[in-house]
Amino acid sequence: MLNSAESGPKVEETEQTGAFRYFTNDLLASVVVFLVALPLCIGIAVAVGVNPARALITGIIGGLIVGSIAGSPLQVSGPAAGLFVIVADIIFTNRDKHLQLVGDVAGAEQSAMAYAMAALGCAVVLAGIMQLVAGKMKLGRWFRAVSPAVIKGMLSGIGALILISQFHVMLDHSAMWGDKPARGGLQYLATIPAAITKCFTEGAENHHLAAMIGIVTIGTIIAWSKFAPKKISFIPGALVGIVVATLFAIIANFEVIQLSVPDNMFSEVSFPNVSWFGLIIEPSIWVSAFVIALVASAATLLTAAAVDDMSRDIGVKTDYDQELISQGVGNTLCGLVGALPMTGVIVRSSANVHAGARTRKSTIIHGAWLLLFVCFLPQLLTYIPKSALGALLVYTGFKLLNPAQLKGLWKVGKSEAAIYLTTLAIIVSVDLLIGVMVGVALSAGKLLHRFSHLDVELVADEAKHRYELKLRGAATFLRLPILAEYLDQLPGDAELHVCLEKVDYIDHACFELLMNWAESHVEDGGSLVMDWDRLHGAFQSEASESAEDSTASSAAVLSDKVHPAGVAV
Repeated sequence: MLNSAESGPKVEETEQTGAFRYFTNDLLASVVVFLVALPLCIGIAVAVGVNPARALITGIIGGLIVGSIAGSPLQVSGPAAGLFVIVADIIFTNRDKHLQLVGDVAGAEQSAMAYAMAALGCAVVLAGIMQLVAGKMKLGRWFRAVSPAVIKGMLSGIGALILISQFHVMLDHSAMWGDKPARGGLQYLATIPAAITKCFTEGAENHHLAAMIGIVTIGTIIAWSKFAPKKISFIPGALVGIVVATLFAIIANFEVIQLSVPDNMFSEVSFPNVSWFGLIIEPSIWVSAFVIALVASAATLLTAAAVDDMSRDIGVKTDYDQELISQGVGNTLCGLVGALPMTGVIVRSSANVHAGARTRKSTIIHGAWLLLFVCFLPQLLTYIPKSALGALLVYTGFKLLNPAQLKGLWKVGKSEAAIYLTTLAIIVSVDLLIGVMVGVALSAGKLLHRFSHLDVELVADEAKHRYELKLRGAATFLRLPILAEYLDQLPGDAELHVCLEKVDYIDHACFELLMNWAESHVEDGGSLVMDWDRLHGAFQSEASESAEDSTASSAAVLSDKVHPAGVAV
């Protein structure tokens, strides 16, 4: 059952008690989402080197099936740019592996691609099962328990990889590293100068024409976002960019690479075969499945949280565990039919909300529009230049990279910015999983340092026989010896002022040390000024209820002995 806010019409109620109450809103929103999803599905398919049908089928499953059972009613699922790196790596790695095994024989390329798609399907099914298990175990919210710096670094790293890899597609350029196709961020980046040079070199290849189409695509998207007439501004800029670029290429009669699609789009459906028995025992497939499940779940649940925020006025609230289950169902089905994996997608979901969607029907109907397009209008895709789709993903990659967010992280803290940059750099230069793992490790290290670090400063005014003990950070048992050493330095009859304003947390060991030392110090003729309420406040978040009550009582009695009521430093 979906939970919802107290105010505003509840989504579950509108679906059950007013079946067609918001049908017009949802129908119009579904058209907008369809127009957003169509070019993005095709672009992602081209980016990973598969037929557009495999991405469109994912969109259909995401709309018709996942949309029907999702824990986030207004979220739209489908193939996402965030999974581009993982999917491309699985396909290219397994294709190259198969080619090495079979050698240069007739049909090798075709059989290698079939093997690669089987490997992807197997990994996606396993990822879906992992998501199902996680949802059943109520782990939905835990997928959001990751440092924002790591999440932003991961998304920026993926965005950077999309940008630099699709830059070559935008120029109709095959990036080569030696005698092999370029792989990985650094190789794609290093071959960009060669791609640009070819645009200004006369030859049989029309890279300069592809570049012009790419520039028209990106320029149109940007111009539409800024200057679109209000009455038709609901039309997605991505769609306008692709249409304008396609018409430009047709009118100018540019000879550039265009999409190729089969007469029957469903001929791309591929079910499990005997190769799965060998694939399912390979550790690399399980690692790939884990990465897909991790990244897809994190992206989906972060998107769901954003959708909740955007749709507060209609009382939408996500059931995170149910959303994980629905994503698991969707990815399992996608893997079984050879389609690309899915996530909840922020671009489509935000378009859905802003277009006025009120219930999950908008998501479901958008899936129906995709199905109708695949059945009756697939040949329209053959007019689209690949360079236009590459340009669309270059723009998408830049938006995902979002360099401006570094400034915000820098304001939060230099350590957050460092974690972000490190995660981004390792994803681009090494590997997505390693980059995320390093980012998580750095975040854990930062947290450990914060909760084990205590600065202690003792300021003496010996003329007045007065001392001031300044504490900053987390007072835990790890720093107890240092705190005790400073306290033991004080004369028995000294007046001590303890400053606690900058203490974030104090554990039971340090709490008891201060209490016992205070009592002993007063008995020896000394005096102590300390804000016991502040001390107890820093401690009580971790104290158990019974221990808290007894400790609080002791502190209250002791505080009356060591300083007058209300005196604090």
